[in-house]
Amino acid sequence: MGIDYSLIWAVIIIFGVMMYVVMDGFDLGIGILFPFVPGKQDRDLMMNTVAPVWDGNETWLVLGGAGLFAAFPLAYAVVLSAFYLPIVFMLIGLIFRGVAFEFRFKADERHRPFWDWAFIGGSLTATFFQGVVLGAFISGLPVENRGYAGGPLDWLTPFAVFCGLGLIAAYALLGCTWLIMKTGGELQRRMHDIGIPLLGVLLAVIGIVSLWTPLAHGRIAERWFSLPNLFWFLPVPILVLLCSWALYRAIQRYAHYSPFLLTLALIFLGYSGLGISLWPNIIPPAISIWDAAAPPQSQGFALVGALFILPFVLIYTAWSYYVFRGKITPDSGYH
Repeated sequence: MGIDYSLIWAVIIIFGVMMYVVMDGFDLGIGILFPFVPGKQDRDLMMNTVAPVWDGNETWLVLGGAGLFAAFPLAYAVVLSAFYLPIVFMLIGLIFRGVAFEFRFKADERHRPFWDWAFIGGSLTATFFQGVVLGAFISGLPVENRGYAGGPLDWLTPFAVFCGLGLIAAYALLGCTWLIMKTGGELQRRMHDIGIPLLGVLLAVIGIVSLWTPLAHGRIAERWFSLPNLFWFLPVPILVLLCSWALYRAIQRYAHYSPFLLTLALIFLGYSGLGISLWPNIIPPAISIWDAAAPPQSQGFALVGALFILPFVLIYTAWSYYVFRGKITPDSGYH
């Protein structure tokens, strides 16, 4: 039996996208939370919690895109053709966020508010269009003769827009619990105060999406509710409820580290639910990872490079988070 390169590459890409969502999620979440924290010192402190690591977090987005191009060129071509506009808007948001990160620390008091709003706008724009792409992707893409057969604005649907707004809530909670873990004093208390409302919003989003997708897509309803699948997948919603309750209790008792870890668990469970709904299709509703795969020789050649690079990426990522572990105080950070 030969090596299933498509399956290996699917695991690598799924892992890379998950790492990006987790690591850049709390980074973007901090920008989303900026309007709720007007004080200059608190805003500086918020940015200092991610200043040493934010640019490295986006490595995983590059890995996911490069892996898709190398291993599944059909999916790469169809997805980029279908989502050209939202992806461009997302990248513009990331550019504004990145530039604002550097410039606001060096700007004078007159120009600092502009860069604060650039940071807020860039974070909101990037997050919203990531969610829009996700929602439109779940809805499925028309493919004819191995090419995208839809229109340039087919991604603009009520479900996709709702997913965009829902991802803003998810990243905001991730950023909130990150700040609970990394800060103290008044800023940490403020994050504890808004953590429970954000959790309520995220649970509402999860509930609506969980009902909307099976009602709108029969294939997803069959995947979740047919027997014996129902029994196999039932632990996912049960774990979501348990994690949500534990997160509520952790925020309520002013815990420091467990809120962030439990939020990560919630994000992972949502990601697992997405995988259950779509697997093994890399272009919903009907093109699998094997249908969209590059020739095995190409996948194998690219895999050698990926397996060589991945350990280094994991090592420097782990090392950077280890070096900059612990609480951030107002007199330490990025200048």
